[in-house]
Order: sequence, then C-alpha cells, then structure tokens
Amino acid sequence: MTDPRVEKLASVLVHYSLDLQRGQLVRIRGSALAAPHILALYRTVLEAGAHPVVRVGIDGTEELYYRTATDDQLRYVSPLDRHEVETVDAEVSFLGAYNTRALTRVDPKRMRLRREATSDLSRRFMERAAGGALRWCLTQAPTQADAQEAEMSLGEYEDFVYRAGRVDEDDPVAAWRRVAREQDVICDRLGRVRTLRIVAPDTDLTVSVEGRRWISAAGTHNFPDGEVFTGPVEDATRGTVRFTFPAIYGGREVSDVRISFEGGRVVSATAAKGEEFLRAMLDVDAGARVLGEFAFGLNYNIQQFTRNILFDEKIGGTLHMAFGAAYPETGGKNTSGLHWDMILDLRNNGAEIHADGEVVYRNGRFLT
Repeated sequence: MTDPRVEKLASVLVHYSLDLQRGQLVRIRGSALAAPHILALYRTVLEAGAHPVVRVGIDGTEELYYRTATDDQLRYVSPLDRHEVETVDAEVSFLGAYNTRALTRVDPKRMRLRREATSDLSRRFMERAAGGALRWCLTQAPTQADAQEAEMSLGEYEDFVYRAGRVDEDDPVAAWRRVAREQDVICDRLGRVRTLRIVAPDTDLTVSVEGRRWISAAGTHNFPDGEVFTGPVEDATRGTVRFTFPAIYGGREVSDVRISFEGGRVVSATAAKGEEFLRAMLDVDAGARVLGEFAFGLNYNIQQFTRNILFDEKIGGTLHMAFGAAYPETGGKNTSGLHWDMILDLRNNGAEIHADGEVVYRNGRFLT
C-alpha cells in the first residue's frame, strides 16, 4: 500500500512548488527507486492538464560512464539535453540513491572535465529559471542508502523527510505560506545590510552583500526548504572559515574544510580528508574559487546532519556558502560549472553574526 504522504507530496509539488499550469511541459527525473513518487507525480501532472516526460536513471550507469568514457565522451553534451533545457517549462528531480558512495573512487579530474563540459547547460538552466521561464524543484524519495547515510532506519528516515517538508501537517501549503511570510521579514532586514561578519570557532569571515537581493526559499525550488540566500559581492570576501560538517559532492566526502579568502577568491584550501578532490573542484574554472551563494538555514524541523545537502543546508541554526555559480536573480554575477554548498553550524560556542557592526544573530537564531 502506497504511503499517503507520497500522494500528498505530489500534490504540493504540482500545485504549490511549481504552480503548474495547463499545457506546460514538465520533466520528471529520478532513479528507479523513486518509482512510487514519480508515478504519483506523473498522475498529478496529468490531472493538472500539463504534459509530463519522465527521465529515469538505472543503477550503475553513472559509475560506468565515469569509469569507461573517453575524454571526448566526457566533453560531449547531447543536443537533446540542450533542447530540453531550452524547452521545458518545469522540472522536478527526485533524489534517492542506490549507493551514495558509488562515485567515491572516480578520478576527480574526470569529474572536473565533465563539469567543465556541462557548465553552459547549468548556466542556461539558471538563466531561464531566473527569468521566470522555467520553474524547478528538487526533492527526496526516501531510500535505504540515504537512510543509512543519515544513521536512521528507513521508517525513521521517511518520517524525517516528510516532517521536514511539513507533509505530515493537515495543510502543508498553508504551513509553507506561513514560512514564506516569516522569511520575507528576514530578507527585508538583511536587504538593508552592507557587510556581514561571521565569528565562530576557527572562523572570522566578512562578506559584502551590498546591493544584492535576498531571496526567501519556502518550498518552491527545494522541497523541503527553509532558507534565505543571496549572492555575495564577488571581490569582497575576506578572512577564514572552518566548515563544521563534511562537505559532500558527487558522492565524495571532504572533511574539516578550512578556507581562506582574499579579495573575494580562495587563496588557501585544506581538508583532513579529500583535500585533493577539494582542490580539483576549486580549479574547475575561474569562478569556482569565488562564493556564489551565502545563506541562512531556517528549517528548525531539521536538526540533524544527514549527509544530504538538500536537508543539511536547511538545518535551523546554520549558514551555508556555495563555491561557484551564483543565482542571477540575487544580483550575483559569478559563473562556474561548480556549485558546491558547505555548511557552518552556528548553534553553540557563542557564534555570532555582525551586520554592519551590529550583532544580529547569536547561537543559531536571529535576534529580535
């Protein structure tokens, strides 16, 4: 018997996150493990009068690709992919892994080559989204592998996923509209700030956000959601940061990441584990060493680290920074084939954030 929360999630995605309209073309992506969610969404899209197309991945294909493809094949970008990026009106992607570590032993240089090749596709996708021509949402189908990463049973993980998305509430859409109102207040406050200074253990970092737009993420692009974000001024980040949690990218884990910035660019990057991979990704292109995003996690229904960035970047009481591509709608100008989020926990140890010299955030909460 299908979990009723699966149908409820599909309804929220179609009628709230995407606000899908009759006649629109919707691409649905995910692994075969997400089949119950894909089927529920497929039916809901049809009932809304839109046109769904499904792209389902098979276990092992990505690993096989990276291990077998020639350099020319890694550089190849299908014209079908280009056409879809230019054509679809909306996209829903379901995370849900067979094996979260399948790419751990792939040569980072090969992953870098592929990122370079697809950077134009990523840029164009973000441009269309920023212009309102394309709506997208990334969500999670609970799987055994993801539950193991989160150190939960599958049942516990399902409860965690649906609680984080407020799908267990009587009216999830009303709940997310309430979140949107609360986060709009924070965005309005931050929109008047010129510089932010983060002070925490092994961290003293200053970023400029002057003239940039803060955006409330309340379930329309990620689901679950719960953050406010902007694009920092590209040449103004300075200082040091030590990220609290392991940074996960492409199935690779990099731990105890310490970064130093001067003039907006990374000048030093070390890690206790995965340092070679870290440096390879930061050298993907000229924009990879620049911050493209600065954001506060505000979903206090999420309090534990799960090794899944969809949830971890939303942990209430944290902030995260993304190296690489900025979201153009923030006013951010940085372009890159990379967008790698890393998380700083501010919930204890006297961590503070100063806005133009005034303490506005302490121990994981904005001060009133």
